[in-house]
Amino acid sequence: MTQQQRTQVVIIGAGPSGAVAAALLHQQQIDVIVLEKSTFPRFSIGESLLPACMEVIEQAKMLNAVTAAGFQFKDGAAFRYQDRYTTFDFNDKFTVGPATTYQVQRGQFDKVLADEAVSQGVEIRYEHSVEAIECLESKSVLTVTGADKKSYILEADFVLDASGFGRVLPRLLALDKPSHLPPRQAIFCHVTDHINAEKCSVDYDRNKILISVHPHSADVWYWLIPFSNGTCSLGVVAPPQWLADYGDDSLAVLKQLVNEEPGLATILAAAEYPIKAATIEGYSANVTQLATSNYALLGNAGEFLDPVFSSGVTIAMKSAQLAANVLTRSFAGEQVDWQCDYAQPLMLGVDTFRTYVEGWYSGELQRVIFHPNPDSKIKQMICAILAGYAWDTNNPFVTQSQRRLAVVAALCAK
Repeated sequence: MTQQQRTQVVIIGAGPSGAVAAALLHQQQIDVIVLEKSTFPRFSIGESLLPACMEVIEQAKMLNAVTAAGFQFKDGAAFRYQDRYTTFDFNDKFTVGPATTYQVQRGQFDKVLADEAVSQGVEIRYEHSVEAIECLESKSVLTVTGADKKSYILEADFVLDASGFGRVLPRLLALDKPSHLPPRQAIFCHVTDHINAEKCSVDYDRNKILISVHPHSADVWYWLIPFSNGTCSLGVVAPPQWLADYGDDSLAVLKQLVNEEPGLATILAAAEYPIKAATIEGYSANVTQLATSNYALLGNAGEFLDPVFSSGVTIAMKSAQLAANVLTRSFAGEQVDWQCDYAQPLMLGVDTFRTYVEGWYSGELQRVIFHPNPDSKIKQMICAILAGYAWDTNNPFVTQSQRRLAVVAALCAK
């Protein structure tokens, strides 16, 4: 006979959004069970955090654990295109809030958050996979396979899907819809960098993520995310058809493309590469709906835009914060509307990030970023968004993102 269990909230996935949501709900004495198909630590891409994350981490009472983990300090972002190099210092931003954060190996970072949630009393079941879900009027019924390969039934008042690129509920409930963003491919790996910034002949700041643009193809860009242990996450993003001419050996393609960008080639001249690189293609995703009275999709399980501004973890944590708040009100007896109280507020920031992702690839944002004489106030407003404060409605580059960016880009083109 199949075992049956019950809880108030099931969270699918123990990554950043799942661990944070679980901790926030547990603080409100709401019963939570987290189901994670993997064991931790496990590799995940998306290693550069934004300062806005730190507010949510602190609210989840995880800040001390994250601070103690020894991650690479981060205080801004640097951009290079041909002979132009510019930086955004997150201390000089429009929005009030934390101005520094970390660059993290996600395997370690995700484990720190998950372990901290467990230490607070959250139950995480590793190697438990959701095989099916039935959404009923007042509950959801999940079929779960445990680490022992045996199935059981788990009933919940509500389900949060924090499965990231696993996208469990979109797959099981046929919620996926095509993203309107053009398909792109990323090639990436971790390198032992051997960077000596003092002797480097080009500008380099280890406390900032470096975004470099291919000198001859402005829609092709690289990330370089340094870690505290002397390694870096290195990747290149390009249209798949553009990369096809370089061959099938992903590591060889990555090395060749690094050598085509003189600044990056100089910085990584002594780098040691692994034996192979990984690829991901067509990663932008969208869904028909983010939430109902039965479930809500957090972070990448709902929508993923593009890695260019490291918005993934920030959107994940913001979604966890919003969903936990709505659930807390609901369990307290308040009437809630998941579209108005969760989906619309979350999409305010997602759509802001979308404006700047699209502006990056159209060239509008690159014209603004690389302008030799930026307006200090405009730069502060854009810097706030790059720092993750995409929900600050006091910032006109949030509330009027498309119009403001278009106007400024036009002025910068003159």
